[in-house]
Amino acid sequence: MSDKQLITTIVGTQWGDEGKGKITDYLARDFDYVVRFQGGNNAGHTIVANGHTYKLHLLPSGVLSAGTVSIIGNGVVVDPKVLLEEISEFKKTNSTPYLKISERAHVIMPYHLPMDGGLSSGQGKLAAGSTGRGIAPVYADKAYRHGIRIGDLLDPEMLKEKLEKSYTFNTQILNKIYRLPFDRTVEDVYQEYLQYGRELAPYVADTELELYQAYAMGKSILFEGAQGMSLDPDHGMYPHGTSSNNVAGYAEVGSGVGLNCKSRIIGIMKAYVSRVGNSPFITELTDTTGDAIRTKGVEFGTTTGRARRIGWLDLVQARQSVRTSGLSEIAFTKLDVLGGLKELKVCMGYEIDGQITTEMPASLSKIRRAKPVYQTLPGWEDTSATTYDTLPPNMRDYIEFVEKKINCPISFISLGPDRERTIIR
Repeated sequence: MSDKQLITTIVGTQWGDEGKGKITDYLARDFDYVVRFQGGNNAGHTIVANGHTYKLHLLPSGVLSAGTVSIIGNGVVVDPKVLLEEISEFKKTNSTPYLKISERAHVIMPYHLPMDGGLSSGQGKLAAGSTGRGIAPVYADKAYRHGIRIGDLLDPEMLKEKLEKSYTFNTQILNKIYRLPFDRTVEDVYQEYLQYGRELAPYVADTELELYQAYAMGKSILFEGAQGMSLDPDHGMYPHGTSSNNVAGYAEVGSGVGLNCKSRIIGIMKAYVSRVGNSPFITELTDTTGDAIRTKGVEFGTTTGRARRIGWLDLVQARQSVRTSGLSEIAFTKLDVLGGLKELKVCMGYEIDGQITTEMPASLSKIRRAKPVYQTLPGWEDTSATTYDTLPPNMRDYIEFVEKKINCPISFISLGPDRERTIIR
């Protein structure tokens, strides 16, 4: 493994659901550490390995690789109940996960869930289509500086001090602003979360120090992002996004490792586009083609089960991802899903008020008025190819066309959920 590959970051280039879990799992076997650095259980990765299908929400995808240390970094927000349930479920078919949780990661509290609903209901057309997992409120509490962290669950006095402030603040907003009930007492919440702390204690660590020491020793680290660039609150389609930065640069913030180096950054890009939640969707397909892609691609949310919206590949979105995350290469996923279509459309730019742009506007009003400018390419039949040279010629043309237009090499081609259905160029 080269020096450049010792530090590798995997991020989504679209709206999430690009297949990051499979590529992370595929690569994790060769890494000492896999680090999840942002998001919460609002995101999920589905991995097929060893005859089992794993649906992971908080556990990093590295948990399936023996000898690899999986880390939940400080940039992740953790629902301890969900995490403990996920660990328990994982143990049914595997040994105890080799997992460490940052003591600095913030904790989702029970009042954050109804707060999430109250926020979404008041946002109207500006709502993002929240999963209702309490993600935005806990990141808000982090910014308000009365958030509760994983390490606090192991410190009864500090938990009590912080909880009194956070509980009062959130329940006052719930009751007086949103007119929503929250019937649990502060003591009830306190006792529940003390117990979570006792159960999670074996996994809690100073992960920043461990990763620093590992990096200094030349250990290999794979950073795993959740969701995708277009959901980033700074660089995505704000406000129709998520509450944590998911571009590659956030790996340092969300893990505490000052890399200061040129790492290998792999963008995961689906051969088409999908998303859940609300926002303008410029290449959205609302016809039978979209339905067929959704069904064949099993495009239903890992976390919520919601049917994903489907669209043609958007190169305006892809180019922005290459630029903002400094991508060194692309893993192109789900090309098998497009097999059998006679022709494919690729969005080359947007027409806005009679003008064509090939870069993503920051203005939401412009995005609402944007219309896709397509180029049509021939499709291909289903394939069982195992090498790049034996892929259908039209599939190779599609890959090379996209690669040229976004100015980023495509190194991995994924033709199905199994590890073996991955071609490395």
